[in-house]
Amino acid sequence: MSVPLRTTPEADSQIRIIDAWWCEHRSAVPDLFINELSAAFDVIGHTPQVGRSYRRAPVVGTRRVLLSRTRYHVYYVPRNEEVWVAAAIDSTCPHLARRPLTASRGF
Repeated sequence: MSVPLRTTPEADSQIRIIDAWWCEHRSAVPDLFINELSAAFDVIGHTPQVGRSYRRAPVVGTRRVLLSRTRYHVYYVPRNEEVWVAAAIDSTCPHLARRPLTASRGF
C-alpha cells in the first residue's frame, strides 16, 4: 500500500529548476533526473522509512534518500498517512544540505 506524497512549494521550485538545468545541460540523458526522482517517490511512498534519518534538520523525523545517478538528495518527512517532500538538494554541495528544511513548513 502506498501513502500519498505531497511536496512543499520550496521542493516544487527546486525540482523545476533542477529538471530544467538537467534537460539543458545533459542532452544525452535529459530525463534522467525526473525519472530517478519519480522512482524515488514511488519507493518512498511504499516504504517511507527507507531513507536515512537526517538528524540535523529542525523538523523531527526528517529522512533523506540519494538519487545515485544524478547525485541529489531528496529530503522528506513521513507523517501518519502521508509523506511530505521538503527539498531536493545537490549532494555535492554540502553547504546547501545544512538548511534543507525549516521548522515552519507545517507538516
